[in-house]
Amino acid sequence: MHGVNRPLDGLQVVECASFVAGPTGGMTLAQLGATVIRVDPLGGNSDYRRWPVAGGGAGPADAESYYWDSLNKGKRSVAVDMRSDEGRELVTALITAPGPDRGVLVDNVVGRRWMANAELARRRPDLIHLRVQGYADGRPAVDYTVNAEIGIPQITGPEGGGAPVNHVLPAWDLVTGLSVSTGVLAALHDRARTGRGSYVELALADVALAGVANLGWLSEAAERGHDRPRHGNHVYGSFGVDFACSDGRRVMVVALTPGQWTALKSVTGTDEVFAALEHALDATSPSRRSATGSATRSPRSSSPGSRPATARPSPTSWTPRACCGAATRAWPTSSRPTAAAGTPCSPTTPSPTAAPPSPPAPRCAGTASTATPASPRCWDATPNRSSPTSSE
Repeated sequence: MHGVNRPLDGLQVVECASFVAGPTGGMTLAQLGATVIRVDPLGGNSDYRRWPVAGGGAGPADAESYYWDSLNKGKRSVAVDMRSDEGRELVTALITAPGPDRGVLVDNVVGRRWMANAELARRRPDLIHLRVQGYADGRPAVDYTVNAEIGIPQITGPEGGGAPVNHVLPAWDLVTGLSVSTGVLAALHDRARTGRGSYVELALADVALAGVANLGWLSEAAERGHDRPRHGNHVYGSFGVDFACSDGRRVMVVALTPGQWTALKSVTGTDEVFAALEHALDATSPSRRSATGSATRSPRSSSPGSRPATARPSPTSWTPRACCGAATRAWPTSSRPTAAAGTPCSPTTPSPTAAPPSPPAPRCAGTASTATPASPRCWDATPNRSSPTSSE
């Protein structure tokens, strides 16, 4: 495209990968300007007709796969008979082509000895080869099994228990795919400096485990000695929950920063309510604490929708504070709220029995339908303004 910066223009990457993680890495590199050549067996790989497909399954057997087409947009493609000597030689030559912008392979191939790194490195010692696999020892795994293994389904879903919820978004596949592109770029930088090649084995299970560890969830579980309880659509550790408006649609309101929390109280007209709760619970807000000293500790927060102290690791050392922030995240266009200013909203779940008395129901301020999924919104902190403004 004319005028678009393509920093990887001229780089050639060979991709021999299927499903989500590997193709996401290749797609990311292609979007940055690289020429990504996808190599498939004759007739297509095992994900070539994966759902969702055109017609929702009611069409012909060779219906177009929205999944495959979307993950492989912007790439070049070649189908090769890799069981023949000629086909293997063609693919090997493509992978090990000479030049500073060649010799880069992304794959998740299992069982092809001729594509092993040791074999390919004989043809090009400075080859950059990034292999995606399930576990570090080479065993297979997919996002939905890895996600279950690290325990996410046990803390996902409605309050009160029930069956584990293994969410539909292949988050670890997507994170691994972005790690693929990062790994390739790091290896290219290293090769430019040292002339060395790189062989990187990136395990989906390792990415998932590192992800929850980096969020502090493993440390939290070790301190608690048990799983974190489910909180439904409440945001853990902050104020956040979805509200129903009078037309039956829903809006997600999330509280993260003191300024946003102040804005939320302002647009919902609940300043006095929470001031009374703070006074009744002796739970001073952060801004008042800075002026008056430490607040008396209490086992409960003055914030609406906050979790009871029994759901926190150390209730005795927890200093209550007003939840902070007011950012609204709109659902997709087909279901986003269109409530007029002042329309009563109600939370999806009742307040926990151990929480302070519920204040009057928040009121929707402004028309939330002005927000779009591609542009996250939050309420402006200026008093008496009801129109949403960009938060990021």
